Amino acid sequence: MKISTVLEKIDEHQLFVPAFQREYVWKRDDAKQLIDSLIKEYPTGTMLTWETGNPPELKGPHKYNSKQGAVRILLDGQQRITTLYMLVRGELPPYYTAAEILNDTRGLYVNVETLELAYYTKAKMENDPCWQNITDIFQRKIRAKDIVRELEAKGETVSRERDDIMDDNTRAIENILDREFPEQTIPVRASIREAIDIFYKVNASGVSLTDAELALAQISGYWPEARDTFKRKLVELADNGFVFKLDFVVFALLGCLYHLGSDMKKLHDADNNEKIRAAWKLLDSQILDYVASLMRSHAYVDHTDEINSVYALIPITVFCFDKGGRHLTETEIRKLVKWFYYSQIRARYISQLPQKLDRDLRIINESENPFDEMLAVIEEERRLDITPDEFVGRSISHPLFGLLRWYLKSRNAVCFTTGVALRQAMGKKYALENDHIFPYSKLKAKGYGKENRLKYSLAQELTNRAILTQVANRTKSATDAKSYLADVKVRFPGSLALQCIPEDSELWDIENYEAFLQARRTELASHLNAFLEGITETKAPEAPITLEEMIAEGEGDELEFKSSLRWDFKEQGPNKKLEEVILKTIAAFANGQGGTLLIGVDDDGKILGLEGDYHALGGANRDKFELHLRNLLNGNLGMAFVTSKIKISFPSIGESEICQVDIQPSTKPLVISVKDKNGQSQEKFYVRSGNSSQELSLNEMQAYLSERFQA
Repeated sequence: MKISTVLEKIDEHQLFVPAFQREYVWKRDDAKQLIDSLIKEYPTGTMLTWETGNPPELKGPHKYNSKQGAVRILLDGQQRITTLYMLVRGELPPYYTAAEILNDTRGLYVNVETLELAYYTKAKMENDPCWQNITDIFQRKIRAKDIVRELEAKGETVSRERDDIMDDNTRAIENILDREFPEQTIPVRASIREAIDIFYKVNASGVSLTDAELALAQISGYWPEARDTFKRKLVELADNGFVFKLDFVVFALLGCLYHLGSDMKKLHDADNNEKIRAAWKLLDSQILDYVASLMRSHAYVDHTDEINSVYALIPITVFCFDKGGRHLTETEIRKLVKWFYYSQIRARYISQLPQKLDRDLRIINESENPFDEMLAVIEEERRLDITPDEFVGRSISHPLFGLLRWYLKSRNAVCFTTGVALRQAMGKKYALENDHIFPYSKLKAKGYGKENRLKYSLAQELTNRAILTQVANRTKSATDAKSYLADVKVRFPGSLALQCIPEDSELWDIENYEAFLQARRTELASHLNAFLEGITETKAPEAPITLEEMIAEGEGDELEFKSSLRWDFKEQGPNKKLEEVILKTIAAFANGQGGTLLIGVDDDGKILGLEGDYHALGGANRDKFELHLRNLLNGNLGMAFVTSKIKISFPSIGESEICQVDIQPSTKPLVISVKDKNGQSQEKFYVRSGNSSQELSLNEMQAYLSERFQA
């Protein structure tokens, strides 16, 4: 099939990409190599299509209509075809959105005289008419004679030979559209499963797809919405600082269903359909968010950029999954955190990932104390205690630097320039930076430059780093260490000790730089070992998560915000109907695993306070507000429940006071009475679903009650 025909069939809705295909992952260099091969008429591979009148779920907005008849499904060659579409059309193909294009390969330039290919650089191309956007040549907006005229307008004389070269080259580029891709086709009679099997075999023979990607293709065959469903959750997690790829989801599903990390083919069979959907429902609604919350609150992990290998979260995820959504005990949490830290600094999953997951997940499945055993496995391979020598020449890419960050955050260490705590709520972008304590520019002048490999490694050693905020790192400049640290010691007393910086000022002289490193290595080794050893002791080293941090994390399974008890911000007056919303939320928490309700905080986490409610209750204060709330709860939920399962407090955030209601799980179902539009009372049963409270229908209620409140 001619390349021009391939692109036309895409535009005419005759050639599609199936939903089970992975996203566009080619990079700019891949695009350059493809165009270079096409210009030189080198072989560029084949395309595999499936002609069918019963296609699987398709990428993009187009929905197949049986009136279309048989259409072609592109099974292999998608990366090449997508690249050509973008470079020829100058647009994204209709089956992709901008968010799905990891690397936009448009904007490729070609030197029509030399056929050199490159992406735009102003210094090289701005004043040289020979450099043209290759899309303009494909679309015949630029021809060789146009370039010749531009050169002559600049005062250059263009010989006939040079003119002919540029003309031949532009034609060679235009003629790419007439090149043919050899097309292999799967016949109409093939089923979706057979087509995916062929797709698998074609890709398994190469190295372009991972086992997890091939497994996801199979899953998408029997669950067409799977890829998009998983991606939505990954976006949600990324917004909270936990950034994963689709491979992670597939490993999690394999681990949860089979306690394996290596045999991805177990997910290929359509018999998994119901099991995978059920497993994903629990992972999506509870487990993944709970694991992220655990890592943030107990392991001080605020972003996956701090993690050496995110696959250490797979055993933790499977462990929580095996509990069926039940929250872990404090002892279980401490043990998994300790194991997680050692899995990072001892590089548990840096190689042989599937095989090591097999062993660890088997332990998760079979052992009563899995993290104790898994820690023993690590100790079989590597010593656990950290020695000062381990820091010598180690840069910030070493896992010890990750542990250092978590330890400093556990101590509530602060930025040396701003005084702001290093613990931060982060979105997709990591929000902390590291900076040289002894500036590299000054060390370089003392012989620690790249010309001496050993000295250079000492200059870049992680013990010469402090953790700062982004703003601070940009303003610190190259102040010498002695002046800088002396200033920090005055402005933020105790902050140097919190980041384990030796406070002997003689060590701050650049002449004593290596003595400073040795002193900090010793101090860090001692502190980190004590930190790790203390995790499983009764006195845990972790600081509890603050209310501000809870609010910054947003609503979830165990946290909900309500603007008021009965003050209507929209109508600017009292609204007793709002009290039913409070009752519904508390009942839903009680009928589930418990949780916290914050009154005086809006859905976006903005602090509104209780002044509106005080006014709505006739000029009340905190005591009258609490009395009214307790009377409301006693009358609707029962005094026995309120007395034993409800705790009410009034923390202050800034200058505003809010109400915090902590709800423990009820031992029996709580049904509340609410009035409909006609004023008739109706009994309703509410449970938590994600970050909201939902009513259960009679059909659903019986199953939930038997599971949640079984004797």
